[in-house]
Amino acid sequence: MRHNRALAAMGLGTLAYALAQTTVLPALPALASALHTEPQSVTWMLTSYLIASAVLTPVFSRLGDLFGRRRLLVVVLAVFAAGSVISALSANLGVVLAGRVLQGAGGGVIPLAVGIARSSFPAERRAPAIGLISAIFGVGSGLGLVLGGLIVDHTSYTWIFWITAGMAAVAAAAVGLGMPETAGHSTGGRVDVAGTLLLAVGVTLPLLAISRAGVWGWTSGRTLGLIAAGLVVLVLFGLVERRREHPLVDLGLLVRPSVLVTNITTFLVGCGMFGAFVLVPQFAEAPAGTGYGFGADATRAGLLLLPGSLAMMAGGPISAMLYHRYGGRAALAAAAGVTALGSVLLAVGHGSQLAVLCWSFVALFGVGVALAVIPTTVVHAVPAARAAEAAGVNALIRSVGSSIGTQVMAGILVGGVTVGSRFPQASAYTSAFLFCAAGALVAAVAAAFIPRAAVTPVPAS
Repeated sequence: MRHNRALAAMGLGTLAYALAQTTVLPALPALASALHTEPQSVTWMLTSYLIASAVLTPVFSRLGDLFGRRRLLVVVLAVFAAGSVISALSANLGVVLAGRVLQGAGGGVIPLAVGIARSSFPAERRAPAIGLISAIFGVGSGLGLVLGGLIVDHTSYTWIFWITAGMAAVAAAAVGLGMPETAGHSTGGRVDVAGTLLLAVGVTLPLLAISRAGVWGWTSGRTLGLIAAGLVVLVLFGLVERRREHPLVDLGLLVRPSVLVTNITTFLVGCGMFGAFVLVPQFAEAPAGTGYGFGADATRAGLLLLPGSLAMMAGGPISAMLYHRYGGRAALAAAAGVTALGSVLLAVGHGSQLAVLCWSFVALFGVGVALAVIPTTVVHAVPAARAAEAAGVNALIRSVGSSIGTQVMAGILVGGVTVGSRFPQASAYTSAFLFCAAGALVAAVAAAFIPRAAVTPVPAS
């Protein structure tokens, strides 16, 4: 019963974080109008959240190892709730963006929850718990589009922030009052301030360039310069971390073959995982006059993804079963293959709403299983005390992959807009779906190289 309550609280916090990531997407036009700014500026609502999440996730993971994961989980949820309230109350874009940065701290929820499950749950419950937490993230990302559409169509955009604030507050209270402090975290060391700053700069510069590449151009000096500068800082980060007695990120942990190959697979899955989430709503909302769109409103476009989002939830327990029976390597390769199949079917068969719904279901089911298997594979390849750290870096890598994949898809669609039209040609959507399929297919191949020693569950320690 105690573990069920803990899992419910962590799942609620994960759901709030996931919803915050995607509910703003259908609301961007409404936000631009309400905040009296141009549409290009309001896209920082997503960019600021993504960058903050990517930077803060490994930081909070390491702090959890040092000071206790339950304690840090409460802090993360409280900061996230405060950011949600700030964004809801302000009509100034700068203040709203500050709130979104605080919301980005919610990225620490997933690795901290995974670390708690890895170190505190009975051996037979670890994989199902980690799988469920990861599946909830995927489901929340899909449901966020549905919820965001409903809010935009029927009420004020501020409810996007009030809803997630309430969920995070309830989760923080449940964790703080009903969950004992976790065992197995590191009791020594100190906060690596220099490493934290270097990681923040090294991750922020490339992500900023990637998120703005559609505006600046992929080959512009600003884009390439920021990416190059970020990579230089990340190399410096690695050199500094190797000299630290208590590094922010244990690089020796990350170069273990089992962790390294799984992280490479995670990056590739991230590149293709948001294909249905990003492309289907835009495709469905395009006017029928384009020759392919359904002229749907935000609510109906989001509902096309609802069955697939629910399939992602089913991916959690199914992934645990597959992991225990076949190991992480086979389960992850199969999940990526299913995602590739669904993306190919979307590329060649999107002529009706039923077809889009069905093939999105296939693709998102594969994504749900993959997202659930990945953290289980990673944390079982490292000591329990470093599980949150490994999961945090893995989440960062997924965010980077998702950022790159999303921008590549956006570039494909922009390149498909003909002179005199505001909408891409149908062939551009076909190419974008095929890009997602290619990313998932390469991920399936990469998963096959995960060492066998890492793909079976570790007995209770």
